[in-house]
Amino acid sequence: MEKKDRSVKDRRYEERHREERKAKCMVWGTSVPREKAERINEFLKKYGYTKVQLIEAGYEELLARHDTDFAKLKDGYDDFFGFEEIDKKKTE
Repeated sequence: MEKKDRSVKDRRYEERHREERKAKCMVWGTSVPREKAERINEFLKKYGYTKVQLIEAGYEELLARHDTDFAKLKDGYDDFFGFEEIDKKKTE
């Protein structure tokens, strides 16, 4: 009887909060070949990372390939070419 009560409460909660949850988070329904997914999961478990951290790190890495300023910040790059130093002073 208790399990049924719990499932009813869970269902009501989900119905009330579904739109709020959908507005806050996004779920990507995607697939990765099993062998690769198992290797990724082993890596994540070994080093204590989450799948969210994997996605965020991958996004930042790909972003850095296309955004030079972000790449410099990410890598702690603080040497500027002459023309960049001039542009930097203009914005200050």
